[in-house]
Amino acid sequence: MKTLGAALVVLMLAAGAGLMAYGRWTAVIGEADAALAAREYDLALAAYERASARFDSTPAARQVFPGEYDRIAEHRLWILYRMQRFDEAIDAAEHAPLGAAPHFWAGCAFFEKARAEQNPEARLGWLARAEEELRKALEARPDDWDTKFDYELASRLMTALRKEPKTPPAQMMQLLRPPTPGAKTPRRVG
Repeated sequence: MKTLGAALVVLMLAAGAGLMAYGRWTAVIGEADAALAAREYDLALAAYERASARFDSTPAARQVFPGEYDRIAEHRLWILYRMQRFDEAIDAAEHAPLGAAPHFWAGCAFFEKARAEQNPEARLGWLARAEEELRKALEARPDDWDTKFDYELASRLMTALRKEPKTPPAQMMQLLRPPTPGAKTPRRVG
């Protein structure tokens, strides 16, 4: 009975030490979450990058805590997109785990690059890449309505731009609702 009690105490001590080590090791994730909640995106991004580097340096941690790793990567992608750092978001998405929705974020970033592009040929290229990434995102998460909407939007816009490639970026979204023949132009009020 004494050996069983001693074994239990040692096991509990090891578990406690492991939990304390995990808490210290992931404290940077808490800092990142707090900065994100405070909308301090630069600080949050730096903290998430430090946390990601810790996971990258310890591959076993990625296997043991995949949810945390995915969450860190997805928050990084969201912040990069939110800060309009689209090239960095696309690069980060290439290395992000599938649980972080990398195809969705890359597709959104490509779409925004297409909206800003002045060159019609380059715009079609960015939009084609957005459509492809959003298709992959939809395959990964078929029940995600945001992804379905964004894929459908990119696909329809791509079809419309193929018909009218010289459309200026500011008028691109109007291609999705062409005027109906014979309809009167609404009078502006106010």
